[in-house]
Amino acid sequence: MYYHEFTYRVRYADTDQMGYVYYGNYARLYEIGRVEALRSLGFSYKEMEDSGVMMPVYENKSKYIAPALYDDLLTIKTILQTVPSTRAIFLYEIYNSKGALVHTGETTLVFVNKQTNRLTKAPLELLDKLAKYFQ
Repeated sequence: MYYHEFTYRVRYADTDQMGYVYYGNYARLYEIGRVEALRSLGFSYKEMEDSGVMMPVYENKSKYIAPALYDDLLTIKTILQTVPSTRAIFLYEIYNSKGALVHTGETTLVFVNKQTNRLTKAPLELLDKLAKYFQ
């Protein structure tokens, strides 16, 4: 298993009229957590896309436990429980600055060849960087 934690300060633009993080912004927090988790491995989303492989979202699930609030410092925990193949399943736990779990989520992404628009296997570079976490 591999996991990564990233902190994010809730901005005014992230919230609704009540000062709660707007529900549609959780998918953006997932993306931030996912990209930073891969970056922490030394793997670049941009370089992967430049090499001809995209990772579109196939499925997205969210569970709202408690509101995240304006100016709160959130911890986004991104978890990979299984080695990616043609798809990667990311789990997310989002905690507020008091350490309370406020949100959980899951996204399934697929690896797609940009030229053929067909499924492809996860890049070897990514699998190499994850190998030590799944031994």
